[in-house]
Amino acid sequence: MKKYIFGLIAGFALWQASAADLTWQTDVPKALAQAKTEKKLVLLDFTGSDWCVWCKKLDADTFNQPEFATYAQTNLVLVQVDFPNHKEQSAGLKAANDALQKKFKVDGFPTLVALKPDGTVAWRTDGYLEGGPKALITQLDAAHK
Repeated sequence: MKKYIFGLIAGFALWQASAADLTWQTDVPKALAQAKTEKKLVLLDFTGSDWCVWCKKLDADTFNQPEFATYAQTNLVLVQVDFPNHKEQSAGLKAANDALQKKFKVDGFPTLVALKPDGTVAWRTDGYLEGGPKALITQLDAAHK
């Protein structure tokens, strides 16, 4: 029994490390430049990180899972476009996020937009995407072809 509990604790520690290894940027031009160099998609996550129930569910069910973390590290440049109610943001970041919201006509959260390195939209979904990492990875793989 002790070995089983130790294995669960060790597995949980590994899960946290892999999800924690993800870097979410806020600068889309920088992300696009990186995507071009690394031949990856840019995934924009339009979120209300501190108030949107479905955004928090997407984080827990998909983004914080090791399967997504592994996929993202090799295939994606991640950008969070956040519209929080209580987190502090600089005026420049707020203005940039507002401009992205208008450009991509985002009316609700969460909204995910995958961009090719040239900035064109490869894929998009509005609202919570059910199915966890597997569903998102399937969609992104199809968009990347």
